[in-house]
Amino acid sequence: MTNSKSLPTLGLALACAAITFSLAVCAQAQTFTTLGNFTGFNGAYPFFGNMVQATNGNYYGSTLGGGKNKNYGAVFQLTAAGKLSTLYTFCSLTGCSDGAYPEVAPILGSDRNFYGTTTSGGNSINAGTVYKMTIGGKLTTLHSFCPTEPCSDGFSPIGLIQGSNGNFYGVAQHGGAFREGTFFELTSTGLFKVLHSFCNQPGCTTGALPGASPMQASNGNFYGTTTGGGFHGGGVVYEITPGGSYKALYNFCSQTNCADGSVSQAALVQDANGNLYGTTVYGGSYGHGTVFEITPSDQYIVLHSFDGIDGETPQSAVTLANDGNLYGTTTNGDNGGNIYQITPEGTYTSLYSFCNNSICSAYAAAYGLLQGTNGIFYGATANGGTHGEGVVYSFSNNLGPLVKTVPTAAKIGARVIILGNGLTGSTSVTFNGVPANFTVESDTYLTATVPAGATTGTVSVVTAAGTLNSNPQFVVTK
Repeated sequence: MTNSKSLPTLGLALACAAITFSLAVCAQAQTFTTLGNFTGFNGAYPFFGNMVQATNGNYYGSTLGGGKNKNYGAVFQLTAAGKLSTLYTFCSLTGCSDGAYPEVAPILGSDRNFYGTTTSGGNSINAGTVYKMTIGGKLTTLHSFCPTEPCSDGFSPIGLIQGSNGNFYGVAQHGGAFREGTFFELTSTGLFKVLHSFCNQPGCTTGALPGASPMQASNGNFYGTTTGGGFHGGGVVYEITPGGSYKALYNFCSQTNCADGSVSQAALVQDANGNLYGTTVYGGSYGHGTVFEITPSDQYIVLHSFDGIDGETPQSAVTLANDGNLYGTTTNGDNGGNIYQITPEGTYTSLYSFCNNSICSAYAAAYGLLQGTNGIFYGATANGGTHGEGVVYSFSNNLGPLVKTVPTAAKIGARVIILGNGLTGSTSVTFNGVPANFTVESDTYLTATVPAGATTGTVSVVTAAGTLNSNPQFVVTK
């Protein structure tokens, strides 16, 4: 484990000394730490998505290449102590029937298993799969795409989410009725259904070629982006209901010279006020990409245009942290990309530049940032490191600990997972102030039942050290 940047300040130390009771970690300021190097054998070239925290307190992600004796990708594990290892190597079965090239990291399901996609393998080398994987690395294929031509179910899926009803939702980048991608629903038992085929209007004016997994908003509908189509060819932001009713919410490149941004390859996030945030790879005032906001009234706002020095080509989603700010990464720009912070009002700060030393320890961070329940961010780069195949890193911006719910939305009476640290001895769990029945399963997670009378808001856990609050907010659905 190497520490390449540490900026402790006397003022922070004095402030911390004056606090008699606090859960915030007050020992360091911004700190970048390389935790592990990809060697090819343990994976190579982590690409899209964010890492995920599991119930054992460890972190998991995927690499597009590498793996044990293969070059078809892997799922990796990073322990809380910083040890990097391989959980599963794809294309381990004859004909790559278990899948190959997982572009996006898996998610944690409400049953404590991982769920994810591969862009290839399955029925054919270009088809792709949806898989389920235990925390011990046992893989089950839930769906193999394109069982027959012309691939009406789609092919090359890229990421999943779990909806508030317990089913999984995702997009395939290609195939479908118009060969420009699909939006699908999948039950935990493998029942598959296409809810929408992209490019269902002449000229693909409603969007084509989805490039990232969708997200479910507090109103129960799904939102996402496409890399192509729309009235100007730069893609769209779309909305789709659980029943499959679809509409294009915003057309990228609507402004002169695409000043509003063009081509989004990242998922959207939503804050407690209902605002959506995302990134575009290109466009903006300087042509190097943007961070944007869409308000509940569908107003589109460019929060920041990258200029190539403060970052360039943001391919990952922004992360809404527990300080209320957005954090993200860029793959290019000055010193090989960067980690940045942006406020909801648009104040932008570059926090760390990759490749800022002579050996170029890391660069090209297509991965986004996961904020762990310890308050620290975790991510990966597609290049750099001792073997040139990427690294896993942590970045601390001095934020305090928190808890996370899995899933982030459910009905009253549903059983949810609450991830955290130091949960042994917890004495209370409340959903927006309403007490809930709960069971402490380990020091790193507990389970709770959404209580009658609960409403959308913060989940709070009273631990032996103090109260931990959830981020993002928990949405109570009907």
